[in-house]
Amino acid sequence: RKPRPVRKRSEPALRFAEVANDYNDLLDQWQDGTPAKEKAPIAEDPLDLTQQMKAASYFMDASMVGACEIPEAAWFAETESGETMTPYHGNALVIVVEYVREPEPENLAAEWLRDAQAERAAVRAAEIAVTIAGYIRHLGWHAKSHSANKSDLDHELLTVCSGLGRWQGGQVANPFLEAGFGTAVVSCDMPVQPDLPLVETPTKPERDWRFQWGVDGTVPERERERLRQRPSHWSQHPMETIRKVPRPTTLVLEDEVPRVPKRAAFFERARKGDLGAKTQVERDRFAIKHPFTMGMVPMIRGLVPHQDGEVAAEKAPNTDDSIENAKAIKSLSYFLNMDLTGICEAKRFAWFSHDDDGKPIEPRHRHAIVMLIDQGYETMDGASGDDWISGAQSMRGYLRGATVGGQMAEFIRRLGYSARVHSNLDSEVLHIPLVLYAGLGELSRIGELVLNPFVGPRFKSIVVTTDLPLAHDQPIDFGLQDMCQKCLKCARECPCQAISWGDTVMFNGYEMWKPDAERCVRYRVTNAKGSACGRCMKTCPYNHEGLLVHDLFLKMAIHLPFTRKWIANLDDKVGNGRINLVKKWWYDLEWVDGKAVEPKGTNRRELNLDKKLDPDKHSIAYYHAEQMPPPDHLEPFPVDRKQALAAKHKLETPKQALARYQSGKATPEHYKPAQIEKV
Repeated sequence: RKPRPVRKRSEPALRFAEVANDYNDLLDQWQDGTPAKEKAPIAEDPLDLTQQMKAASYFMDASMVGACEIPEAAWFAETESGETMTPYHGNALVIVVEYVREPEPENLAAEWLRDAQAERAAVRAAEIAVTIAGYIRHLGWHAKSHSANKSDLDHELLTVCSGLGRWQGGQVANPFLEAGFGTAVVSCDMPVQPDLPLVETPTKPERDWRFQWGVDGTVPERERERLRQRPSHWSQHPMETIRKVPRPTTLVLEDEVPRVPKRAAFFERARKGDLGAKTQVERDRFAIKHPFTMGMVPMIRGLVPHQDGEVAAEKAPNTDDSIENAKAIKSLSYFLNMDLTGICEAKRFAWFSHDDDGKPIEPRHRHAIVMLIDQGYETMDGASGDDWISGAQSMRGYLRGATVGGQMAEFIRRLGYSARVHSNLDSEVLHIPLVLYAGLGELSRIGELVLNPFVGPRFKSIVVTTDLPLAHDQPIDFGLQDMCQKCLKCARECPCQAISWGDTVMFNGYEMWKPDAERCVRYRVTNAKGSACGRCMKTCPYNHEGLLVHDLFLKMAIHLPFTRKWIANLDDKVGNGRINLVKKWWYDLEWVDGKAVEPKGTNRRELNLDKKLDPDKHSIAYYHAEQMPPPDHLEPFPVDRKQALAAKHKLETPKQALARYQSGKATPEHYKPAQIEKV
């Protein structure tokens, strides 16, 4: 056996590698845990279990995954405390994360990210390994993750044993990942089907035309080459081709938009009991009631205390140019595998007015870095949108956002500028207006959701606010308002009829297709045949794979307005939004009382093509600002649905609101939220 290696740390404080190392250490605290008290009701078939864990790892964006038995020689000779190592698991899953493009030499981020590839890949691999180990434990087996920073196992030997690499020039190389890669390992007592090692000398070229063109469903090398040719501050998606406009395509009366307390958010109202006892009971488990999701929960919760922190006493040199800083921050975000990034002013109305306990929030940063995480087309293709994987799709995005946002904010603080992460668990800002103003999409019929031209509504967001000087992006216009006016597919497919069937209205200063937030939250929280809901995301025509044919139709929808209705109808005719069972990989399980059990049912919805929508027969409850609970009201504040339905008469059309505003008339009284109760 090899001796345990001595860990080396990179020292320069203004290099990102040190921040990544610190985050790897954070993730390592969740390497191990106690298995569920009972095994999950699934077949203990090694091949099926191995395929399940590989699929889960690919869903988490692993580049490659292999399985093997752990040879005696793979265990280090001693433990961290110096005692003789006793092997404790027989099987391993090896997770590979490939290196990515680096910033150009003239980019400010080039110096930040110098020699950071290994650390970046190590954090990504650790995040996946901790999740997979947690998943295995919640299925009832023992499992432990091993990162590049903290491991009882020889990663190189296991990479070779699992068929993911071969010895070449004194180190392990992968035939397809020439730029390099990082690894993490999950050891377990769960049965696995071992992969075969690679032959020492291949009999035919491995990087042939099949590799170049992505035969058998792999990512084509041609796509990797395309990304390598793009500037590092550009996304993989060609957002630079979308028209920029000075203001959003929906009317926002900025000085009339009320700042609202966190207490008024409907998920918070559900937690406080405003929507009744059943909803209150289910509120804190509805999105995490699958054993896979439970593997992510400790990290999501545990990273919250690191969203803010101490700022370096001195500002780093060469950080006063807002344009260069913005390019560098975007390059950093894409280096960390964010899918889309925009920057905007952290407008005052985008900040909550009061914290969870009623304490006032004072906007403290001028700039907002807004990053989007694609929730993944492949898994969505195999789902109904409101089945047992739906919550995991959200949590995967939230976890990725927390790790990336946390590293970015910490690095900015080390540059000498204040920065704070705003995650799903703890945010002082509303994400929707910031996504809108950062030029990452337009407001859609789905309602309180911004839709991107390339990933549609299929994303989660993470925000970092800061006082680092940053140039701002502009809002965009890709014709979505007209498209959503002509397409009602999300409204037709919504299982609780929460999406508007009619036209846009003005709500608290915003023009929007106002959804029935109460209906939406009630269904998502109490869904008994799935975990949460993203049915609107599943069925939206903009939820597509990104193939050349989809690019063609996107261009038509943008540049040829007369095709939009036809495209919406065609989306139904070709069956987009149906369940592709080939892509279903997860177990339908529910986490109840410390164990995974068979659920009472599973949503398997298909398209409801025969449903007719009549706006005159559809009702929406409008909970204006005046109906919000006071910021410090910690007891239940029951919703008054009858009053909210009647509040429809207070609505203005966008045209009426603009005319009133331009004439100098007062802001409507129902825009004013309730005030603090206790003095």
